[in-house]
Amino acid sequence: MEQIINIHVEKLPEGLYLATSKDVPGLVAQGRTATEALEIARDVARKLMEARAERQNKVQLTEIGDSFDYPLIVGA
Repeated sequence: MEQIINIHVEKLPEGLYLATSKDVPGLVAQGRTATEALEIARDVARKLMEARAERQNKVQLTEIGDSFDYPLIVGA
C-alpha cells in the first residue's frame, strides 16, 4: 500500500538541501541536491514507519487515491 507523506525541502546556507516532514516525526534528510534529499527522505521514512509498526505505533498517513498532484523536479 502506497501512502502520501508531505515533505518540506529547504536550501541551507551551505548549499545543501534539508528535507523534513510533519507527517512522520523524526524524518530528517540532507542531500547535495533536492532530488538526493528526497531520495534519502524516502528511505528514512520507510525505516521510521517500519520501526513504529514494530512497536504498534503506526503513523496515520493518507493512502494514494486514483489521482494526486506531484511536483516533478527537473534539472535545466
